[in-house]
Amino acid sequence: MDEQQWRKQLRAEGFNDVYVWEDGPDVYYPAHRHPDVTAHIIVEGEMTVTADGQSRTYKPGERFDIPGKSAHSARMGSEGCKYLVGEK
Repeated sequence: MDEQQWRKQLRAEGFNDVYVWEDGPDVYYPAHRHPDVTAHIIVEGEMTVTADGQSRTYKPGERFDIPGKSAHSARMGSEGCKYLVGEK
């Protein structure tokens, strides 16, 4: 799917706030929580997310959702990362 199709899909799933976010190379977000579920779709670059002691790297076209109030951290790849975010 392209970015517009993803936006439409996220809105259809009830994500009211949908936007693009971009981080530079190797940006790190320490463990944090969001009040509600958040969806992330990688547009460019990559992001490694750690939750529940497990790490996974996501690349362009891949989606992951973080449950509300779930602790997680994230590190962007060496090229940075551009991603679409959906928040409820």
